[in-house]
Amino acid sequence: MTQKTIAIVGTLAESLVGFRGELIKDMVAAGHIVYAFVSEMTFTQQLRILELGATPIRYSLSRLGINPYQDIKTVHQLYTLFKQYRIDVSFCYFAKPVIYGTLAATLAGVPLRVAKIEGLGRPFTPPPNGFSKKQKILQNVQVFLYRCALRFSHHLFLLNPDDKRDLIDKNHIRTGQVHLINGIGLNLNHYQFQAPVTAPVRFVFIGRLLNEKGIWYYLQAAQALKEAGYRAECWVVGAPDQGRDAVSPELLKQKVHEGIIHYTGKVDDVRIPLKKSSVFVLPSYYREGVPRSTQEAMAMGRAVITTSGPGCKETVVHQKNGLLIPPHDPQALFNAMKAYINHPEWIIQHGAAGYQLALQRYDVKKINQHMMQRIGLATVVLPPKQVADVTTNRIPNVAKERSKTESAEYTD
Repeated sequence: MTQKTIAIVGTLAESLVGFRGELIKDMVAAGHIVYAFVSEMTFTQQLRILELGATPIRYSLSRLGINPYQDIKTVHQLYTLFKQYRIDVSFCYFAKPVIYGTLAATLAGVPLRVAKIEGLGRPFTPPPNGFSKKQKILQNVQVFLYRCALRFSHHLFLLNPDDKRDLIDKNHIRTGQVHLINGIGLNLNHYQFQAPVTAPVRFVFIGRLLNEKGIWYYLQAAQALKEAGYRAECWVVGAPDQGRDAVSPELLKQKVHEGIIHYTGKVDDVRIPLKKSSVFVLPSYYREGVPRSTQEAMAMGRAVITTSGPGCKETVVHQKNGLLIPPHDPQALFNAMKAYINHPEWIIQHGAAGYQLALQRYDVKKINQHMMQRIGLATVVLPPKQVADVTTNRIPNVAKERSKTESAEYTD
């Protein structure tokens, strides 16, 4: 097996380091050269990418915009960069990088093109009253773009069978080999089992504070528990979001003042609130892939309450490691939370079962090895001098770019 030059194409450097870091390390450890393509990056994040063994490359991408001229510019820029760095393998994840990165890789003649879709996202997320006309238009546009790009991919990784059915099968999209995997996985040495708290029973929501993630339903259930006289605690962990579908900071302050929730804000290490919790709650109706937050909770031995929607239901075997509830049903959420208060032994039993499922399903080393085997990235044995040369050639680029990176604002 010869050494390959791999481009991992994503968006924010923060998410690349946090969620793709283990994959980068495994690719580098296998003897390959890895370039990390991101649209937004600070100098500190640049250094963290280097520590993983990859070379950071910044490109222009409007993550949320719909300007076709900007998107054409992105394709051209990626095409140029792929040619410049002689990329052998493109590994693109998230919607826009998958679409425009795969098209650019095709034009650049990249020999192996891999796409990874981690949930269908907001256009495919059904609100309580059904899809709006705008959503249906966005769905059609996205399906058209996926159809244009995925026909050129050699491998497509999906995280749940619903995404395959609703995107690929339903729309008859031609693509390469389709592989289903159990989420992006976790470093199970980092997320280790901790005995759950049972007195008081403490529920915790961790995530973006968007209605689609179920935060509003969680607040309703927390208030219902307080009004019913239950003494359980309900924690909220996460930063307020800027979007119109987000819970406002003012509402959070009000709920804290009323004694309904305990709000921590965003934390750098989610293990801290998970360690202090009893049950993890994610009443999401977002089109998830497989929620990482739920995987983290299971790996630490927490029972889970989540919905029976795509992605979420993949994490819970009902009444074994948690409870599944219908989306958009705050009464069912209240009943599930009440059940754990009335049966604290379930907290222990379901948490232990969830931990065992995490060991079986979410070991990032096994998942990465499976993906690399599927796309033919075998381990390459390099002479020590060649390894040293690759590392040395990466370092000077950071010093040259430091002043640019620290002074720039990277926004869409």
